[in-house]
Amino acid sequence: MHKRDVLVAWAFVIGLWFAVIFVAIATWDLAPPEAPGARTLLWIAGAIVLLFNTAAILAMLRHYREDRDFMYGLDIKFLDESKGRKG
Repeated sequence: MHKRDVLVAWAFVIGLWFAVIFVAIATWDLAPPEAPGARTLLWIAGAIVLLFNTAAILAMLRHYREDRDFMYGLDIKFLDESKGRKG
């Protein structure tokens, strides 16, 4: 379960990067060319969003690694109890 959760988290990070870069490129012409500061501000804001979201997911993964026995142990326990009640 832990490996799957880590892979999904990394998939979200990669998807976020692709989405933000795609939106930045797709909307480049919407920013007024007379105001290059606006385009620069948009790039900086996008970079900050990517930086903080990536850092947050990395922190979450570190926390998962530290507490995985506790968190996933509870999941396994409850799954086993659920199977015992059904069968």
